[in-house]
Amino acid sequence: MGLFDIFTGTKRPESGVTPAPRSEVEAAILEINRPTAPFQIIPDDTGECDFIAEWKIVNAKWYEIFAKAGLQKTFRIKMKLDEKKNEVRAMDEEFTVEWRAGVPSLTLAVSGFKGQKTEISFGTAYAFTEELEFGQVYNYRFNSSELKTPLQEAVLARGWTWRGVAFGKL
Repeated sequence: MGLFDIFTGTKRPESGVTPAPRSEVEAAILEINRPTAPFQIIPDDTGECDFIAEWKIVNAKWYEIFAKAGLQKTFRIKMKLDEKKNEVRAMDEEFTVEWRAGVPSLTLAVSGFKGQKTEISFGTAYAFTEELEFGQVYNYRFNSSELKTPLQEAVLARGWTWRGVAFGKL
């Protein structure tokens, strides 16, 4: 693994693993979705990439949790599959979150950095509960690796490279 790979977060499959067909990689990426997860992986219909993985921050079930957490930034991963090179090119995008009456509004963060990002947010709060007892009101932990690691593992297990894109386009 070279210095550039470390900088970009590029991960390569173990030697001897035969690359799977693109359709198997696509299916493996989508299989990571589950109804109880605070993230989703969806096909991109703009043509810019193949898949987008993002926190469910605008989902009504989840935005109250994110709002209580005071989340100010979030990110998503754009993925483009390159069948010729058997690699998934991935770029992180960061967004600033502004809460208006408890509803999130996302704005693309202006930054001079493109590439790979690791983000961890956590917290807890104690107050009087509905039963008028003092107790934990919420406890949360959002870690970007919860989203990124399963994607990388799915790609690598099928003999494809996870190539983090730091410069240029997907």
